[in-house]
Amino acid sequence: MIEVVGISFKNSSKIYYFLPNKLKLKKNITVIVETEKGLEFGRVELENFDVNSEQISTSLSKVLRIATKEDYLKFKQNEKEEKIALTACRKLIEKYNLNMVVLDAHYTFDRQQLIFRFMSDSRIDFRDLAKSLASKYKTRIELRQIGARDKAREVGGCGQCGQTLCCARFLKDMDSVSINMAKNQNIALNPSKINGVCGRLLCCLKYEDDNYKECKKNLPKVGSKVVTDKGEGKVISVDVLKQQYKVDVTNVGIVEVSK
Repeated sequence: MIEVVGISFKNSSKIYYFLPNKLKLKKNITVIVETEKGLEFGRVELENFDVNSEQISTSLSKVLRIATKEDYLKFKQNEKEEKIALTACRKLIEKYNLNMVVLDAHYTFDRQQLIFRFMSDSRIDFRDLAKSLASKYKTRIELRQIGARDKAREVGGCGQCGQTLCCARFLKDMDSVSINMAKNQNIALNPSKINGVCGRLLCCLKYEDDNYKECKKNLPKVGSKVVTDKGEGKVISVDVLKQQYKVDVTNVGIVEVSK
């Protein structure tokens, strides 16, 4: 077993595990941690707890310290300068006539890196933009492309079900969703029915996909020929959850069959 704490960061609802470094950390305490990109200012979401070391697939970084008042002021100053950098980046995008929308800017706590996140429908050659930004801010620049789902998670809103978007409420990792999942569940392939506010396929299509696959194993496919107690016919519809299907039997009509 290994003791860890769960930390979240600005612009991300995902929780990351860190080694507490002998600190007893309460929820909502702010801390300074080591990351691959440098030092970061984070907030404790999960207090000290033990997990099986086999569940940890990568080496964990440490919590360096509980954030001080000076750390907090530095964090807020970084936030102010991020807004200035964001404005400057947007002006440069116009200058270079790039087809991209920059969403935000983020300094690592130690200012070793300045990260800009953007959206675009195509590949972008932003080398000149990156050079201009590096020359202006004298730090390492990262331009990170994100998808529509990531943006929807940050903006939030309500889904077709009337509840807060899953991505904004509890989804930490958004798995891929395919059109076959909608087909498996016999959902009409109408974009207004199967797409979320992000314009992509609904994340919830994946939730019950495995159950639908299991339920369909013993059911015939629409269009296949089967033999019923009324005679042979062609399957015209299947109700996966009720485990029933309808067969058009020659000279008899529609026959409903239950498994």
